[in-house]
Amino acid sequence: MLGKQSNAETGTDAVQAVQPGPKHVAIIMDGNGRWAKQKGKIRTFGHKAGVESVRAVVRFARRTGIQSLTLFAFSSENWKRPEEEVSVLMELFNLVLNSEVKRLHKNGVRLKVIGDISAFDDKLTAKIEKAETLTAQNTELVLNIAANYGGRWDIVNAAQILAEEVSLGRLTVSDITETTFSEKISTAGLPELDLLIRTGGEHRISNFLLWQCAYAELYFTDVLWPDFNEDVFEQAVKNFNMRQRRFGLTGDQVSATGC
Repeated sequence: MLGKQSNAETGTDAVQAVQPGPKHVAIIMDGNGRWAKQKGKIRTFGHKAGVESVRAVVRFARRTGIQSLTLFAFSSENWKRPEEEVSVLMELFNLVLNSEVKRLHKNGVRLKVIGDISAFDDKLTAKIEKAETLTAQNTELVLNIAANYGGRWDIVNAAQILAEEVSLGRLTVSDITETTFSEKISTAGLPELDLLIRTGGEHRISNFLLWQCAYAELYFTDVLWPDFNEDVFEQAVKNFNMRQRRFGLTGDQVSATGC
């Protein structure tokens, strides 16, 4: 269940978790283009409007005790989109880094960018590194922005790191286990993914967090990303809390152990 308490800082009711909920939530932020089209605007208008939804989910995550929030901002396949749209997305990423990092730092949020950032220009890469360094010691929430990210890339990248360690004699092939592999994946050190949300009405995970999704609960909503707010996020978490997570056991076994 989720309760509410007064929040003097914001002047609004803040949602507070009163029982264990998901520790790690990931969101595929889909529907910006369709939202803009519905309003007679160009697609990039929707991307800009979606920034407020990012602020809303970060606020909700902090208030409800979610430890890690991973947002799919730009996939490795998104480079195939029209050049003008890609350019605007890169510009928006730059602007958000400029305008939001101080706010995140003030609120104890650690920012991490996961993905192959080598594809970005030097200016953007430097901003990412500066933001990560500034917020590195924050513990209120880990905010992962998946940019130029793909789940298959993540798995291949981890495999390459392990292969290099084997070639250097630091590991043997038999040392490679699910545990050692997880230590090389982009979300290493974070809680296991509990809940994956996709907005926009599509029912697929689009090459996002493939390794991490092994036992995650999936939640799909027709709400387009710019309309996704704390109330919709709360409904997703409530739905998660009503599910029985078995991890290979039977329902009776789970009930008997109280897990």
